[in-house]
Amino acid sequence: MHAEVFAALGDETRLGLIRRLGEGGPASTVRLSTGTGMTRQAVTKHLNMLGRARLVRHRRQGRETLWDIDPEGFDAARAFIDAMSRQWDTRLEALRQFVED
Repeated sequence: MHAEVFAALGDETRLGLIRRLGEGGPASTVRLSTGTGMTRQAVTKHLNMLGRARLVRHRRQGRETLWDIDPEGFDAARAFIDAMSRQWDTRLEALRQFVED
C-alpha cells in the first residue's frame, strides 16, 4: 500500500489535484480539469490512481461524481513516515553513542 501512495504522490499533476481538493474541497472532474489544459479523461485517470492509493474518494451527487481528499489514506501515510522517522532517530542515536564512546 505504501508504495502505491508514494507512487501516486510522485507525480506533479496528481499533487496539483490533491492541492486543489485540499484548498477547495470536494469537486467534480469537470471543475478539476478546468484551467489545467488536460482532458476530463486524463484528470479522471489521475484521480483513479489517487483513489487506488486511498488518497481521494468519490461519491455520486446527481449526475456528477464529486472527488474529495480521503483523510484516512493520508493518516496511514503519515503513520508510515512517522515510524520510519523513529527508526532513523534510533539508528542515528546508536551511531552517535558509538562515535562518542
